[in-house]
Formats: sequence, structure tokens, C-alpha cells
Amino acid sequence: MARELENRIAVVTGASRGIGKSAALALARKGAHVIALARTQGGLEELDDEIKALGGSATLVPADIKDFPALDRLGAAIHERWGRLDILVGNAGILGKLSPLGHIEPKSWDEVMAVNVTANWRLIRSLDPLLKRSDGGRAVFLTSGAAHKTFAYWGTYSISKAALEALVKTYSAEVATTTVTANMFSPGPTRTRMRALAMPGEDPLTLPSADEVAAQLVEMCLPSFRDNGAIYKYAPTGLFKFEH
Repeated sequence: MARELENRIAVVTGASRGIGKSAALALARKGAHVIALARTQGGLEELDDEIKALGGSATLVPADIKDFPALDRLGAAIHERWGRLDILVGNAGILGKLSPLGHIEPKSWDEVMAVNVTANWRLIRSLDPLLKRSDGGRAVFLTSGAAHKTFAYWGTYSISKAALEALVKTYSAEVATTTVTANMFSPGPTRTRMRALAMPGEDPLTLPSADEVAAQLVEMCLPSFRDNGAIYKYAPTGLFKFEH
């Protein structure tokens, strides 16, 4: 496999399982040093073993994405060790409870917004200066078709993803004259734990694997990928741009 990301530094959030883990492995296969952030220490250690088996390297950051001071410290640590960041994959996200809007508990609402929106803003705030030190910084955030379909009972998740899209589009406009690009990737239905929670009666074998989906996400992390402010979707035939 071509190692187009040799010597590149990549941060991946939610890296201990699902699409985040698959993205971390795909980045490592292409030569990137992966800074993997997740709450689960055991999951991170398993990821580290798999990356080492590929001949790659990783730095493990066991932290809750809602620990915003930890995200600030992450930026400071990357600056001290490498002086730049080449790739940011904002993957961490939660579904929240599927419920009528009037029945959602404030604590549940606040948690979904903290993970899906505020944490990504804090990552931008912490890591933007480092991305700008790269000769081709690439920021990719995971969104969802739920941001536009607005199904009943999916309010918290849909609203958080709509807010995330506004956040990333704003950021992309602010970096338009730099070497940084900021885009969104919509994986669609994927064989993950979150999908199983949302659709418990669905046969997971009818869905693409996280590895298949992450392979297309990683295409957006390459220095050669120069689009900015766009949403791309996974498709069996290959990555395609989503217009709405």
C-alpha cells in the first residue's frame, strides 16, 4: 500500500472503536503517526497493538472528549513535540436518546451538544494554529444525513449534526486563504455499535463495515485532497460530493 501520509501527524477522536478505530488504522497504514483519543484505555491499547503490527506508531490519549481542558492540553503537547498537526479527524459522537423534543431531559441534551458540537469547536480552537503550521492541514468531521432529514424523535442528534455542519462551514470559510481545508464526511448506515443502538432490528451484515467506510474518509486526509467546506458521502462505488 502506498504510504502517502509518511511522517504526517494525525489526531483521531473516538478512536477506540467503530469508524474512528478503522480511520486510525487506515491512516497508520498510509504512514501517519496517529494520536488516538478515546475514553476507553483498553480499546486504545488494542488499537496501539494493531497499529504496531502494521509497522506504524501511535500516541494514546485516554480522555473524555467532554474534558475541554484536556483538549487544550492536547494542542499544547502536540506543539511541544511536533510543532504542527497535519490531520484532524473529528469522529467522536453520540446518538443520545431518541425521544420527542418535549420529553428530552436537559442533561441528555447538554451531553449530546457537548460531544457532537462543543468538543469539535474546542478541537478547532486548540488545534487550528497547529494545522496552519502544516504544509497541507486537513480537518475532516463526521456528519450525518440526519442533519437534513430531521426525523421525528431524532431531534437532539439531528440538531447537533446541523450545528456541526454550520461550525465546519464557518471554519472552512476562515481557512480558505490558508493551506488548511475543513470538510465533512457522512458515512451513512455503517456496521457500528451506534447504528445497532439506533436500529436494533436491522441486519448488520447488510451494511458496509467501518473499514470500508473509513477507507473513503481517509482519502479526504491526503495532501492532494484540496476541496474545502464540502460534505462528502460514502458510496460503494467511491467517495462522492453531497450537495444540499
